[in-house]
Amino acid sequence: MTISIPKKGTPERQQLIDEHRRCVDSMKGVAGFSVLECGTPGDTTDISGGVHDYPVLKRVLLRMRGTPTKGKLVVICTKVDAEWRIGRLSGIRGVPPEFVSDKVYDDEQEIQHDIFLMRLDEMPEHDGNPEQYNEGWKRRADNYTVT
Repeated sequence: MTISIPKKGTPERQQLIDEHRRCVDSMKGVAGFSVLECGTPGDTTDISGGVHDYPVLKRVLLRMRGTPTKGKLVVICTKVDAEWRIGRLSGIRGVPPEFVSDKVYDDEQEIQHDIFLMRLDEMPEHDGNPEQYNEGWKRRADNYTVT
């Protein structure tokens, strides 16, 4: 299914960004990360918003998560429960990711929003076209041994 990625400067794109920001802010203090809004910040007993209420946000996140590993942005913990940085995967097994900047985060949730913004900027205007399809994770180009 082809989806349109909201263009820069449009209200639709800003709505995606704002909803993601609300979810990040409400998840502070929660272990892990989900794109959902807590009724009370840090308390997941009452959740709404995010991927539950915004289907375009859900589709964009699914496309982001489904991209091949080569070049994907990831969270790298540099000090347990204290520091995180953004890295980019090489896509080659055994080759470590490279840091994309010197910025160090002291909040596990905040880094998620910056990665979302970076990946949103890297996405094509349309995603899910036949030319963007690949057969799966065990392709010869993935540097796996094929027997």
